[in-house]
Amino acid sequence: MPLVTGQRLASMFARPYLRTKCLPPNVWRRMSTVPPQPRRRVPNAQEMAEFHRRKNNSFLLYTSAVIVVALGASYAAVPLYRMFCAATGFAGTPKVGNGRFEADRLVAVEGARRIKVHFNADRSEQLPWTFKPQQKIVNVLPGETSLAFYTAKNTSDKDIIGIATYNVTPDRVAPYFSKVECFCFEEQRLLAGEEVDMPLLFFIDKDMLDDPSCRDVEDVVLSYTFFRARRNQRGQLEPDAQEDVIQKSLGFDEYEHAPKAEK
Repeated sequence: MPLVTGQRLASMFARPYLRTKCLPPNVWRRMSTVPPQPRRRVPNAQEMAEFHRRKNNSFLLYTSAVIVVALGASYAAVPLYRMFCAATGFAGTPKVGNGRFEADRLVAVEGARRIKVHFNADRSEQLPWTFKPQQKIVNVLPGETSLAFYTAKNTSDKDIIGIATYNVTPDRVAPYFSKVECFCFEEQRLLAGEEVDMPLLFFIDKDMLDDPSCRDVEDVVLSYTFFRARRNQRGQLEPDAQEDVIQKSLGFDEYEHAPKAEK
């Protein structure tokens, strides 16, 4: 029997009488009414190049946005960390602000036990200043505002910028130790031979009386440490000292820290 080629088979089906004999009428009608599928056009080289260019531009914009966000976060890391410590009292950092200065909260609790606040002053050996508190101890009631002073003098023949860190012990009192006015973490420029008085306005929040962990607290120590200031690569002022020395002055030396990113 001779073989039927594809071309011959197609010509056979082109004849009307073979259509009706080989396929049922309903099947043939259904096949004849199916519209032909359009052929997919293959893009040329220019269109492919334009497609890849747009894709690369989108990837570049996305990568740039990620880098900008990362740089912004690194710039804000230090001030945000200080804001967190000041807002929560973490690791002996006295609270600053946070809506705790309403007039009804700045009222001494009569009949409460007075708390002795001891003032301590330290300085880096690299800083040719003298730094000391004008008072050693102040007795305060919870809710009572108190004003204290520190004195700093530049004993060198050059103008020097200093910056101070601070912490409160015991740590559990820090969330209740609030400072209304303070000179910490701010640029303090002293001219050669200049001597200045630095005020500190603070109070111990009366909510401490409701904290069971603070009921036996009778003494609180507020410590300041002055360092020579330097500017880092971001242009921010920071203490010119080893990281472990700075962490100790902040009261964080007993905490485990993540590795510091290289500058």
